[in-house]
Amino acid sequence: MTDPKELHVFFFPMMAQGHLLPTLDMTRLFAARGVKTTIITTPLNAPLFTKTIERTKQNLRSQIHLQIIKFPFAEVGLPEGLENLDLVTSQENHRKFFAAMALLQNPLELLIQQHRPHCLVADLFFPWAFDLAAKYKIPRIVFQGTSFFSMCATESVTAHKPHETVSSDTETFALPGLPDEIRLTRKQIADHIRLGFENDFTRLLDRSKESENRSYGVIVNSFYELEPAYVNHYREVLGRKAWHVGPVSLCNRDAEDKAERGGKTTTIHDLECMKWLDTKKPNSVIYVCFGTVSKFPPSQLAEIAMGLEASGQQFIWVVRKDEEESKNEDWLPDGFEERIKGKGLIIRGWAPQVMILEHEAVGGFVTHCGWNSTLEGISAGLPLVTWPIFAEQFYNEKLVTDVLKIGVGVGVQQWVRLVGDYIKKEAIEKAVREIMVGEKAEEMRSRANALGVMARKAIEEGGSSYTDLNALIEELKSYRA
Repeated sequence: MTDPKELHVFFFPMMAQGHLLPTLDMTRLFAARGVKTTIITTPLNAPLFTKTIERTKQNLRSQIHLQIIKFPFAEVGLPEGLENLDLVTSQENHRKFFAAMALLQNPLELLIQQHRPHCLVADLFFPWAFDLAAKYKIPRIVFQGTSFFSMCATESVTAHKPHETVSSDTETFALPGLPDEIRLTRKQIADHIRLGFENDFTRLLDRSKESENRSYGVIVNSFYELEPAYVNHYREVLGRKAWHVGPVSLCNRDAEDKAERGGKTTTIHDLECMKWLDTKKPNSVIYVCFGTVSKFPPSQLAEIAMGLEASGQQFIWVVRKDEEESKNEDWLPDGFEERIKGKGLIIRGWAPQVMILEHEAVGGFVTHCGWNSTLEGISAGLPLVTWPIFAEQFYNEKLVTDVLKIGVGVGVQQWVRLVGDYIKKEAIEKAVREIMVGEKAEEMRSRANALGVMARKAIEEGGSSYTDLNALIEELKSYRA
């Protein structure tokens, strides 16, 4: 049972890397302000948190806890071990995974009964969390996991349906009601919106949106100076309650925190990529990574390899192990690794992304425009090559290229779930050179650097995100009282 004098907040993230890691960072920010915090997750996801939580407890003497609930594999017929959405490859298992998440309501309720928290911060994809929180008379706050810009753009498309006003999939349309003119094509919006179909997942999205609108508010991993017009639009025009508390990744100040973010137990001294970067000049290396979910075919990986080589730039390229169709590496052009020796480094699997992006040798970032990666690149002061694949990533691309003007698109034309649009080597070479070499690259780097400075100031005492988090905590204390 919680000490009645102490504010206690439950955090319940969706079981996917892009949701778990920012939630851990956010939990630490709350704990650093003296709030008792508890993360709820499943057994196979717990190792992502344990070392960081123990270190946070020692360094801050914070009240930060981990509660484990069983993931219901058997109940939905899901193979044992698939507790993280990033590991799910088939559409059938994807459906079963979300069905399993719906069954987590009862074990979460038992924890609420036992610990009596004062607030539940639950992921967007747990729409039942509102009713559960209401039952125990505590506020439910939604963690969205994306930008204010993306939320505003989504609202514009949903409310106004501008994609229905054009006569072809390639004709551009403007998103009505936004502070800037943002143009997209039908091919660049989600397939269920473009094609108008309905399935279990789209119904979940609808329930999630309805639950979000009824919830106490939304907590956002962003900072005011990055997208002020869209923070204001979301709050004042759309009338939604929201707090910006990011960039949350900047709470990882120690080398160990950065090296182990994502559950790895390696140390900075064991990281070959960091030793390699130490030998390079400032702003001379481009980092290439497409997140934890995308699954490029071997033919696309080959195009990336050839485009990077043709660009003449030094690079670190992260390739997910399960992107390869087999254990051989037919996707690599003949003699590629021999030719790039000393100039390029391929990391197969996990990489310490925050640590790499912050290294002075890194001068640019090729990203899929997932919000965590986009914000981590911005926080590091880097210009970006944007390569959106699906989800809300095309909206994030527009924020980077059209509003912030700190990046260039690689030329993706179509939203395709997981695998993305096919991009040729020439487009990759052109975009990489555009953010690394020449006057335009320096202008983008200058703007990106300025945003990186603002990001760091935002989370310091007196900064916009620091102040907004304080305001949220005080509001929750008042609500409890």
